[in-house]
Amino acid sequence: MIKLSVVIITFNEEQNIGRCLDSVKEVADEIVVLDSFSTDRTKEICEEHKVRFFAHEFDGHIQQKNRAITYASFPHVLSLDADEALSKTLKASVLQAKQNWDADGYTFNRLTNYCGTWIHHCGWYPDRKLRLFDARKGKWTGFNPHDKYELEPGSVIKHLKGDLLHYSYHTIEQHHKQVENFTTIVANSDFKKGKKAPLLKVWFSPVVKFIRDYFILLGFLDGKAGYTVCRISAGATYKKYSKLRKLYKLKG
Repeated sequence: MIKLSVVIITFNEEQNIGRCLDSVKEVADEIVVLDSFSTDRTKEICEEHKVRFFAHEFDGHIQQKNRAITYASFPHVLSLDADEALSKTLKASVLQAKQNWDADGYTFNRLTNYCGTWIHHCGWYPDRKLRLFDARKGKWTGFNPHDKYELEPGSVIKHLKGDLLHYSYHTIEQHHKQVENFTTIVANSDFKKGKKAPLLKVWFSPVVKFIRDYFILLGFLDGKAGYTVCRISAGATYKKYSKLRKLYKLKG
């Protein structure tokens, strides 16, 4: 059986980190937490769970997640966010993978809880993630804040049964706040890459986004929460392109 390092990055996650740590204690041979100098009880909770706790200034999701892996004692890594937890089925699948490791990485679906409702549509599920891997064969890539783990070409990837439970937002206000933060990051990233945001794109992309998520991807089946998710997601699309246009007016 291989040894497994569970690696988590945190910042002010006292509301979530305990649940995350409890869900992995049966599969982890060690738990590594890389914190960004939290000001709440995150460190205290981690110390209660006997994790290996480190701190480093946050300089981007991709950078921080790659850095966190360097603290792991074992090459086989399960990388989680603090607001995630393993379901019972996924926990059993990870234990089975440990006993018979026959791939370079493993994916599984992520199921998101939005203000107390599990979202099965809206383009949010199945949200397949590669989070269990041999860290010697890949790295975190992408564009902040949208990170993804990539294995080297030719790697073998298998899919595990069970869901990664994602406790995303406890309130709608948290969602709006995250949208403001993420759209600013994305707009700045797109500006650096020279992407444009024509006025037609600013106005029509949100409409297309809502129609796709709510009707085509059956977001309406998730009830009131589904409508809220699709509405705010469409609004985020507008904010992203609107902020990009403003950057060109200011710096272009």
